[in-house]
Amino acid sequence: MTVHGTTHDRFAGVKSVMAASLASGADLGASFCATQGGETVVDIWGGHADPAKSRDWERDTIVNVYSTTKTMTALTALLLADRGVFDLHDKVTKYWPEFASEGKADVTIAQLLSHSAGLSGWKEPLQREDLYDWFKCTDLLARQAPFWEPGTAPGYHALTQGYLVGEVIRRATGKTVGTVFREEIAEPLGADFHIGLPASEDARVAELVPPPVAVAAQASSELQSNMATNPGIDVGETAKRAWRGAEIPAAGGTGNARSVAEIHAILANGGVAKGKRFLSEAGCRRALECQVEGTDLILGIPVRFGMGFGLPGGMVPLPNPNSCYWGGYGGSIAIIDMDAQTTFSYVMNRMEGTTTGDARGFALVMTMWQAMAA
Repeated sequence: MTVHGTTHDRFAGVKSVMAASLASGADLGASFCATQGGETVVDIWGGHADPAKSRDWERDTIVNVYSTTKTMTALTALLLADRGVFDLHDKVTKYWPEFASEGKADVTIAQLLSHSAGLSGWKEPLQREDLYDWFKCTDLLARQAPFWEPGTAPGYHALTQGYLVGEVIRRATGKTVGTVFREEIAEPLGADFHIGLPASEDARVAELVPPPVAVAAQASSELQSNMATNPGIDVGETAKRAWRGAEIPAAGGTGNARSVAEIHAILANGGVAKGKRFLSEAGCRRALECQVEGTDLILGIPVRFGMGFGLPGGMVPLPNPNSCYWGGYGGSIAIIDMDAQTTFSYVMNRMEGTTTGDARGFALVMTMWQAMAA
């Protein structure tokens, strides 16, 4: 399989790793990007954008990355906090008074970012199309009681986190999270990532291939079942204009590995990317402040969560302590290493049944780490 793009000589091995994954059928189409010291040192792609193999995966192919979108929402919140628009330890009710009902008056923005607010799903039954109704989704969350005492345990807020953090952003700025992200981060960087994709870009979107085992089939508790089935996750929705155009800030983002890695170079390099300062160094390092740790009530694995990002430890060991990461349903990943000033991202269209990254992306990252250590 031909892998296109460029690598610095010392990282040329990643092309072979991607080529092998494409040739074996583990990948259908994919892109991988890495930055080091603010410079893009790997930018590769290959394969096909659809299961019929009628479209090549091109340099500007983009795809729905599911929960890797959360990193963009979190970065937007970090940027606003750094500018003093809000404090991450502010109570949500300071900006969203209606949120106080049912014992949630003391929930903080930090708890929303760290999946510890007890709002891992909706109690009211939802249909998939309800996800396109921002005000219904946020109003129901404001009015419902938490599933567990906020701040006491992590529990993956798979879809709800984006509406919760996004509504705080909307109340504090008067703009949607997708708008703030576009105006303050994506456009200044020239980054091809979208929370709410314009219809003009539809032709570039790769078609996702659902995983062999659906998330709902893996649910073994009432909380897990609620997250996975209310509403159920249907990969086919990502091919619809309604999904692509909606702002679903925890799962609906569309981009490629280049955009993810180059955006997170902001965090890896003390707030500066492509010669522009976006955050202070201290503002970037807020992502590393552990807010909660323990066995995740939804994922069922040990986790450590900072301000919108996973932290090293638990099931995800990383080489350097000042690192953070996130993964998207199906296999996409973003890793930010502030010690080594590196970022990595892998996105693909053949999905595996995982929400925390899988062997394909980590094989590419491991190849990078080995080259860096040599």
